[in-house]
Amino acid sequence: MTLPQLLKIFESHGCKKLYVKNLSPNDNSKNQVYLAGSFDLLNIFPLSDVVEDSSGDWERDRFKAKVDFSWITEDGNLSLAPRSQFILYPKYPEIRFSGFLARSPNPPSELMTQRLANRLLFLGVTLKREIIGFVADPNSILASEYNSIEDLNSFGVFRIIELSSEKNGKIELLNQLERIHKMGWIGSKRLDSEGRIVPCQSSNCGGYTLEAELGIKPNGYSEPDFLGWELKQFGVRNFDHTQSSIITLMTPEPTGGIYKEKGVIEFLLEYGYPDRMGREDRINFGGIHRIDQKHQTTGLTLKLIGFDSSSGKIKSSEGRLALIDKNEIEAASWSFSSIIKHWNRKHNQACYVPSISEREPFRKYKYGNKVTLGSSTDISLLLMEISKGSIYYDPGIKLENASKSNAKTKRRSQFRIKSSNLKGLYYKNDIVDLLKR
Repeated sequence: MTLPQLLKIFESHGCKKLYVKNLSPNDNSKNQVYLAGSFDLLNIFPLSDVVEDSSGDWERDRFKAKVDFSWITEDGNLSLAPRSQFILYPKYPEIRFSGFLARSPNPPSELMTQRLANRLLFLGVTLKREIIGFVADPNSILASEYNSIEDLNSFGVFRIIELSSEKNGKIELLNQLERIHKMGWIGSKRLDSEGRIVPCQSSNCGGYTLEAELGIKPNGYSEPDFLGWELKQFGVRNFDHTQSSIITLMTPEPTGGIYKEKGVIEFLLEYGYPDRMGREDRINFGGIHRIDQKHQTTGLTLKLIGFDSSSGKIKSSEGRLALIDKNEIEAASWSFSSIIKHWNRKHNQACYVPSISEREPFRKYKYGNKVTLGSSTDISLLLMEISKGSIYYDPGIKLENASKSNAKTKRRSQFRIKSSNLKGLYYKNDIVDLLKR
């Protein structure tokens, strides 16, 4: 196998970049392969599941993240490695790769079981959001070809080979947002599931209208919206004052507590309250819940369990964000493992776009020329902002026809932040004037 042949195989599976690590003697199947000294690597490599693995000892506390991984064999085929997983150690933090040989029909066992320096591990992400990899002997022609390449960019312990000449996602996004800004007022609309433009008359149509202009169909899954960028529109009154707006970051359903174990109806009957606008037979659950502050209406307190705000580290893989009642019962909770899977993938690159709206004679929107770009994030940054109170829980949950057999629920667990606090969520922040690039 030569390097050009290997690159063609990665490209044939839709990989846009290759991440290459020079393996140390300790990088083997017995000791695991060291990948990163932080969790931001999860921004790149997709996880199919994350579970906590706690022994009760913080020294050994960890998360196990299953990955869909296959080896590229010398003949160019793929050999699935079904036991592959990333091990996330929050104490350090650190990410290691394990299980990559088990039950794989044709793995590179000879190279990955020995303590041999300077082996080369190549990793790429396919169009199907799977990871494929290849390992090269340090004395091979392929290794010699790779080692002769200069001026490659780096990401942590990896060097990066760019495979695709496709348009730069950031440049294309900014070009499109400039076009939309110059359009001025745009009638409220959205795309349906078939990609057809349809009217949009609700108060949250600013995001749908922007997405429609970019050709994005509404989605409820945790993937970025446009060429690897997550789009967040937020309303303002004046494009010169955009730092005091409220932005909804994410809407994950609880993974534990009464809400999960007994259902949303039982949760509402226990902690909800009658509709304050007089709508009959309706129970609501809402209001801003900040960390360690008891909410006067619901009686619940938002708490971070298993996170040390002084060090900014997760102290327990069983940690969670939880709503606690007066009897110390968990009404609802979100496990750190579920937040890890959701947050890093969808929010690694995010673009925040201000908009102004008018309702008369019809609903319409205008989008600003100054947008905020946030890139490279980590669950520890998210949890730190929650611990500061910068991010808060502001749900909109209701039960209609509460006393009848046809009772109907609406669920929306919103986590929100003021636009001026966005910078705390990303390692890199940029405010870009679309007209002055």
